[in-house]
Amino acid sequence: GGTPASASSSGGAQGAVPAVPTGTAAVERTDVTQSVQINGTLTYDGAFTVQGTGGRLTRLPAPGSVVRRGRAVYEADGRKVPLLYGPRPAWRPFALGMTDGPDIRQLERNLRVLGYTGFTVDSHYDLGTYYAVRRWQHHLRLPVTGSLSLGQVVFLPGPLRVTAYDAALGAAIGGPVLHGTGETPVVSVRLDPSMAPGVRKGDRVTVTLPDGRERRGRVSAVSDVAQASQGPDEQQQQSYVPITVRLTGKQPRVLDQAMVQVAITTERHRDVLAVPIVALLARPGGAFSVVTVGAGGHRTEVPVETGLFDEISGVVEVTGVAEGARVEVPEG
Repeated sequence: GGTPASASSSGGAQGAVPAVPTGTAAVERTDVTQSVQINGTLTYDGAFTVQGTGGRLTRLPAPGSVVRRGRAVYEADGRKVPLLYGPRPAWRPFALGMTDGPDIRQLERNLRVLGYTGFTVDSHYDLGTYYAVRRWQHHLRLPVTGSLSLGQVVFLPGPLRVTAYDAALGAAIGGPVLHGTGETPVVSVRLDPSMAPGVRKGDRVTVTLPDGRERRGRVSAVSDVAQASQGPDEQQQQSYVPITVRLTGKQPRVLDQAMVQVAITTERHRDVLAVPIVALLARPGGAFSVVTVGAGGHRTEVPVETGLFDEISGVVEVTGVAEGARVEVPEG
């Protein structure tokens, strides 16, 4: 970024000697964006509730632990209830003779990933599926039946990071057992509704972590609906648009609910002329000019109209000068 310098008169640049050491920069055609720094909350993606059916709760995973495919989400009557991946929750038992359905394909995909073969991944529970389930049950030291009762397996979209329990050990299972999230760090941001039209899914952002380190990220979700929150004055409602930022590259160790700073683009002008912000000279009445440097070092002060200021990259959109012209900037 930078602060425009001041000029004493519109013609003062011609033939004058700069008061500070200067260099030049080209007027370039580029995309200029306007970004703002917004507070965000570091957390994890997703929010899941694991439901249980039947038996008594005999074991729970440790808070903060991550349960992956094939591992036990909890134990009922001393028997493991494993996690499998898929968008559909289990809604019926799995057994020979059941009608075809997408839940069977979801089960078979998991069995295949876990290393079991001898069946076709389709929507039909046949003998190949039956014997694969038997082998899996034997490996988990569960009763070997070739069928799965409702509640003997849990389907979630991916790994589960355990955050809270809904039932205590020894309790009869008949509802929520535990809560969790995914394992991917994300940042939740409350954006002023006036800025929301300029923010799109896929936009790049920069996230500053509590320790000062920076991480790149992309906007992964922008809500279509503004929400309301309570302001400092209890009678005052403040509206905001929820957005989610997914971090890219090496994932940091996350302090859940930590506050971070998010530099997010709220407006973008494509294929415009731009100069370094430090090339601007402030004129009376809020106007600006730049000093062009021509052949033989000839200096001419030229009025310009400014557009977007990109404080992140330190350039400003301008009109009034030609592409490729050289403008004077402070050295260093």
